[in-house]
This record gives sequence, structure tokens and C-alpha cells, in this order.
Amino acid sequence: MKILLTGDFCPINRVEELARKQEIEPLLSDFIDLFRESDLNVIDLECPLTLKETARRKTGPHQKAHPDSIKILKHAGIHLAAMANNHIMDYGSKGVQETLEQCRESGIETVGIGPGPEDARLPYSSSIDGKSLAILNYADNEFLSAPDGSFHCNPLDPVSCANDIAAAREAHDYLIVIVHAGNEFYELPSPRTKRLYRSIIDMGADVVVSHHTHAFSGYETYKNKPIFYGLGNFMYDWPGKIDQGWNKGYLVRLVISDKIGFEIIALKQCGEKPGVFRLNESEQEAFEKEISRLNQIIADDSQLEASFQEYCQKVFPMYDAFLEPYFGRLVTALRKRGLFPKLLSRRKRLLYLNLIRCESHREVLLRLLKENE
Repeated sequence: MKILLTGDFCPINRVEELARKQEIEPLLSDFIDLFRESDLNVIDLECPLTLKETARRKTGPHQKAHPDSIKILKHAGIHLAAMANNHIMDYGSKGVQETLEQCRESGIETVGIGPGPEDARLPYSSSIDGKSLAILNYADNEFLSAPDGSFHCNPLDPVSCANDIAAAREAHDYLIVIVHAGNEFYELPSPRTKRLYRSIIDMGADVVVSHHTHAFSGYETYKNKPIFYGLGNFMYDWPGKIDQGWNKGYLVRLVISDKIGFEIIALKQCGEKPGVFRLNESEQEAFEKEISRLNQIIADDSQLEASFQEYCQKVFPMYDAFLEPYFGRLVTALRKRGLFPKLLSRRKRLLYLNLIRCESHREVLLRLLKENE
């Protein structure tokens, strides 16, 4: 049983233009044989494929691509699109509906999304070479439902996750859990994420695969089962991003027989040219060196904690600005220069800490904020 899994696929900008011109082959030429050799090809579809112009209210960028972009997935021979992520709802229920229709018409199944929360929790189920396989798909709880409530993605709730894994494990020989989560542009899991993904293995999963951060991470084998902490981008064209972490990632090819084997296939994407490409010899050496470094940190809890603390200090100014009552580029710039006062007192910060840290307070806070967004 050969299963190929990719990171984030968002066919925008130059990639979208080529799809609309039906000039698709150059986008995948380095990897098309790999897709053809697999029994199951799984991709993270990171945005709706829609013509809808009106975006939903949210924070962060809105992403979408022309419906013709589905031709890239058809050419690659994608069998399954994992759709639990923070961008698939960017253009509301209409955007989701158009995307699901495109997938259905192209013979591509979906997981992690549905017309209701229970539907979004359902696993993808298949039988390959006489063995049954289930795939569950979760995401950090970030804009996971359409504004009108007609579509939902599957949030990474530990209780539901445990129940879903138990049910899928009982009915299938193998179980893969795909998670769209993590801290963007940070190349390591947080200590909490490491504990969570290991617990997913303890619950009964055979493999955990993660993406979302736009930076590839390392991996580990826990109880003889692999956990991949971040595949990076697969195909995500962004202006000005050339030869950066954004442009690097890897595919995971699982080979399942009596045991689970895997292969890491490094890639570069959408730099000088749109598309996804193999690394040259020097790039491959650099990739292997970096993966080894990341794996060493992941294996050492003290190093992992220190790295995450360093990351938190790095992003402190951004989060500090988020917490202040007045927020925006101009106000933030003025505050950095000492020309605009900080208005959040130490006592108010302590209150925020308690509201967020305490599960019972947080539950009420989340409900009230949602009702009044």
C-alpha cells in the first residue's frame, strides 16, 4: 500500500494563471511519476476554488483560486483532498459548495468538511490490497465554519478526536490522522503540539501528518509509528517569496505492509518558476542537514522548550500589539517608537491570562465573542 501525502496546496497567482491556460504539465513534471506510482494521493486543499467575489469577515488574508485549478489535481491523480483548514471557508458557503462540486465532478473525495459538525468528523475510508484504511482530518479552530453555519470543518478537539480514532481504529486495519495546525513560519512543534500528536498515536493512530505553518519541520518515530510535524508548502505561489522557507517542503510516501515504512521526498516550489521541483545535489544536502537538526531538537524536550521560548520572545511585539485596545499598523508603529502609550495595565494582562488559561472562563469567553463578532 503506497500513500503519498502533500503539504499546503493553494493554486494562486502564477499557478492559477497556468491552470486557466491549461498549461499544467510544467507545474508537476518533476513529481508526476511519483503520483502515478501511488495507490492513494492525498493533498491539503488550502483554499476554495470559486468565482465568488464576496469574502467573509475574518482576520488574516483571504485566499481563493479559479475553479479551473481543479485540473492540476486531476492531472496529478489526486484521490483525496483534506479540507479542514483555516482558508477553505474564506468565501463562505458558496465558495465551499463550488469547491466540493468541483471535487465531486473530478472524482476527488474529501475529508474534514461537511454540512454539519458530525459530517465533518467522518473519516475517509478505503480498501487497498485487501487492507482497510481510514483517514481523519482536523484543524486548529480558526474560522472553521461558514458564516451561515451551512458548512463546517473538523476542529481539533481532544475529546472528539479520541472518540473518532477509537471508532475508526475498530473498523479499519490502518488509520492516518492529518492535522492542519501549528504556529505559522515556526519550523518546530511547540511542546504542547508534541504531546498532543503523541497522544493521537496513543489513542490508536498509525501515522500523524501535519501542515499549515508554511515551514517544513522534522519528524520522529514514536512507538514505532511516524509523526511528521510539518510538511511545508507543496504549491503556494506568493509574490516576493523566492528561495525562502516558504518555498521548501517535502512529500511523505508511506509504504504499508506488515509495518509502516516511509520516505521523505524534498521539494522546492514556486520560486523563480511556478510549480514544484526536485532539489539538486547541494540543495538536497542542505535539506538533509536541516531535517537532522530539527529532528534532534524534537527528540530533546529541553531543547524543544528552549526553542519555543525563543520563538515566543520573537513574536512578543506582534502579540503585545494584538492585546492592546487600539491596534493597527500606524498605532503599532507609533507605539514602537514610544509615541503612543501602552494602555493595557499589568492588572488587565493578569485578567486576560486568567480568562484564557482557565478552561471554564475560556469556554464562556469564546461563546460570547462568537455571538457578538
